[in-house]
Amino acid sequence: MTGRKRAVCSFSGGKDSCLALWHAQQEGLDVRTLLAMFEESGERSRSHAIPGAVMARQARSLGLALQTRTASWKDYERVFVDALKSLRASGCDVAVFGDIDLQAHREWEEKVCAAAGVTARLPLWQRERPSVANEVISAGFRAVVVCVDSRYLGDELCGREYDASFIRELPPNVDVCGENGEFHTFVYDGPNFSVPVPYTIEGFEDVVTAPEYGSLRYRFARLS
Repeated sequence: MTGRKRAVCSFSGGKDSCLALWHAQQEGLDVRTLLAMFEESGERSRSHAIPGAVMARQARSLGLALQTRTASWKDYERVFVDALKSLRASGCDVAVFGDIDLQAHREWEEKVCAAAGVTARLPLWQRERPSVANEVISAGFRAVVVCVDSRYLGDELCGREYDASFIRELPPNVDVCGENGEFHTFVYDGPNFSVPVPYTIEGFEDVVTAPEYGSLRYRFARLS
């Protein structure tokens, strides 16, 4: 179709980026590429710790190309901008993000997009968080919780299905979307997936961040 803007989706493999991708596709954007940021080792994605092979299965089911970049938190912005510039050179006009209402996140996304010469698009922006959570489930996205912040949630919730039962069990101080980083998810099926993505939870791992990042403890589900 002529006139459609080509887009890349900033992709974590989680529910919000998958829902934002779906909305962008419904809006008529020609999304061709998923851009995912990985740890320096290149083995797992940032924050969600999804292995590259598992995320590649997501991309295949979504029918999209997957581009990954490795970065530390210190050089994350530079690497991300360079990736967007490369995509811009190949004809990408728009970058899609899944943030809901964190203004600092939007400002960063608009800054890096401006530096790369593309437009930031946030399809979920200013939606009520419970509405987003309900749409994830009602639209048919299937997700599993792959990371919990131990300040907010017990270890037993890591590995759980993200569904109405999980949401009901969340403490009152925890956002139903995990928008404040309380938990992260991995989506293995949905309305824009051609087939469910096979995966296995091999076990769990506890990670404590470096002192400069608060010495925070997280529990991760290790996928394969």
